Amino acid sequence: MEITGLGWLGTKTRHASALAEFYGEVLGLPLVHREEGFWAFGLPDGRNVEVFAEDYRTKEHFVTGPVAGFAVRDLPAAVAELEAAGVELLGVPGPTWQHFRGPDGNVYELVAADGEHEF
Repeated sequence: MEITGLGWLGTKTRHASALAEFYGEVLGLPLVHREEGFWAFGLPDGRNVEVFAEDYRTKEHFVTGPVAGFAVRDLPAAVAELEAAGVELLGVPGPTWQHFRGPDGNVYELVAADGEHEF
């Protein structure tokens, strides 16, 4: 697989409001989407940093801390490589992402390098 960069970062936390305020007020990231228990902030390269409250309706498998997403050129091929390597895939795949568990037990993600993010 060809990794092109960091494609996404998400954190599920009991301190979601405080983290969202930090991202917006201290780091100066623009809020691009907001709903109950969820904040998405835009990065200059068009990618997102997202914050999820503990009770947000999805991302139940986010239990190990921040989740980093690796951007790949060919998402279906990269997911097939993970499957062939016996990597545990997590959650329902999205149109532009797939979560997986790394050998360290943490959750990671592959994200399409050229995909539009959907909330």
